[in-house]
Amino acid sequence: MLLENRIALVTAAGSGIGQAGARIMARNGAMVVVTDRDGDRADETAEIIRAEGGRCESACLDVTADEDIAKIMAEIEESHGRLDILHSHAGIQVEGTVEQVGVEGFDASWTLNVRAHFILIKFALPMLRAAGGGSIIVTASNSGVLYDREMVAYATTKHACVSMVKQIAADYAGQKIRVNALCPGWVDTPFNDPFTRQMGGRAALLDYVSHAIPMRRFGDVDEIAEAILFLASARSSFMTGQAFVVDGGESL
Repeated sequence: MLLENRIALVTAAGSGIGQAGARIMARNGAMVVVTDRDGDRADETAEIIRAEGGRCESACLDVTADEDIAKIMAEIEESHGRLDILHSHAGIQVEGTVEQVGVEGFDASWTLNVRAHFILIKFALPMLRAAGGGSIIVTASNSGVLYDREMVAYATTKHACVSMVKQIAADYAGQKIRVNALCPGWVDTPFNDPFTRQMGGRAALLDYVSHAIPMRRFGDVDEIAEAILFLASARSSFMTGQAFVVDGGESL
């Protein structure tokens, strides 16, 4: 199996892309620590993985709380003695132009879409180094390589996220630690609700998707999971510092 005996940590794994990524890594042999701000959702993901024959643990984790991140990393080190894969997935979407977005909305975007990834990586690096290297996957967005209309907080922080990934990748490539940004396009999950409101409702969003995306459809979480598996595994062993865009051609 591609990830046999690897230890993986996934944040925001309670639903959607995070859950799909955790499941595919477990199906490929990883022992996955699934976390979510909602501990019940993390437990539900763990139950799904076990039902599929995978190995996992679950925990409640608020990635905006540095002490929670330190705690989960210490628990992984104590229980498993290593970490091979980090998928830092948690994020937030706040809609609006610069006049519409409140300072608190922009600050929340920065905290989740940039700072939380930074802190998770900072705490993960010693274990990844001790394991002889590993893979860090940070969920950004194709909004990190293009610009959405009336989404200033989201696009700004996702661009910052991609830039941070590239910098960290350059700094740690020599230590066999790969860092890549996963940049999904439109995937039909509740995460899109703020942009749906911005567009004027579901019908307007569906119309947008049918015209703006060359493949004329949403992506599926399982399609994004395949990209996660690629980035987590040795299949991408010569790839680091990349914005890995999976968006049906929207960014073309």
